[in-house]
Amino acid sequence: MTPLAAAANENLAEISNYLIYSSMAVYTLAFFAHIAEWTFGSRSKVARTAAALTGAKEAAAAPAVQVRGKGGATAVLDRPKVTTRSGAGTRDVPDGPGAAGGTVQGDLYGRIAVSLTALAFLVEAAGVVTRAMSVERAPWGNMYEFSITFSTVAVGTYLVLLALKKNVRWLGLILVTTVLLDLGIAVTWLYTDSDQLVPALHSYWLWIHVSTAIFCGAVFYLGAAGAVLYLFRDAYEGKLAGGGKPGRIASSVLERLPSAASLDKFSYRINAAVFPLWTFTIIAGAIWAGDAWGRYWGWDPKEVWSFVTWVAYACYLHARATAGWKGRKAAYLALFAFACWIWNYYGVNILLSGKHSYAGV
Repeated sequence: MTPLAAAANENLAEISNYLIYSSMAVYTLAFFAHIAEWTFGSRSKVARTAAALTGAKEAAAAPAVQVRGKGGATAVLDRPKVTTRSGAGTRDVPDGPGAAGGTVQGDLYGRIAVSLTALAFLVEAAGVVTRAMSVERAPWGNMYEFSITFSTVAVGTYLVLLALKKNVRWLGLILVTTVLLDLGIAVTWLYTDSDQLVPALHSYWLWIHVSTAIFCGAVFYLGAAGAVLYLFRDAYEGKLAGGGKPGRIASSVLERLPSAASLDKFSYRINAAVFPLWTFTIIAGAIWAGDAWGRYWGWDPKEVWSFVTWVAYACYLHARATAGWKGRKAAYLALFAFACWIWNYYGVNILLSGKHSYAGV
């Protein structure tokens, strides 16, 4: 029996399952720790954004100052103009503190949440590696394996950004929540027994092409999360700038986020950084298709939607770079592009048929 046809190691496969369930338990603890972080963090920070917007408007509306010089001459000096909203649709307001709002208790829960997230990441990564060992191949031959690897990479990227001292702790709660959703779908509806691959997937391109697709999707997800939070924060700043008074819960949460301008910039930089790798992913897939099926492109549903996703992100980056698109229009386009990626994963794999039908469900 050749290695490609070797039976799966059921003991390792079972250990992998236990590790994935254990990671879900730890992610759940991290979720509650993040909830405590936001709950016990300071609620007194709402004045930071409101004061910045109010002060800017007052400064802009202040009258000119008369200065009497030598000989009785009078010079009129205009007060410095303070921009409260740029042409791109963002305001000059300070970033929020990240999550806890700067209180000792909130920060303690935040550090506990990050520590639990890191522990869950290690446990989940061990589950992915053990799954690979059970069949001696790359652990992404079906949707279940793709999903558990995807969430592992997303959390790992978040932790790397934290290690680099980037202000991304505000992502923790939404990340852990969606990771739990991803894993819940994986173990409930997408689970596939550990087994060998179909012949077309026996290639070193499985390691190259699919791994880059997983990494790109995980990073695109972080960009989409930034775009969603931007929309909420922008609406919050707009209400304050218009003299409105947001609700207590909205103020408590949204005041701790980075400013709308910072979230917009974060989403753009994340998407721009990973877009070249997504381009490589499509090229690598075409090369693999040439080796496996004798043609580089056959308008298979997976190929079509991978290209549609590429076009959507290309339009987003092009609009940002040339047309000066920022703010809500750019956020909507970024979310549309990520929706194309999600459809390419769930919709194409489950609802459409083609040569890439390896969902295992």
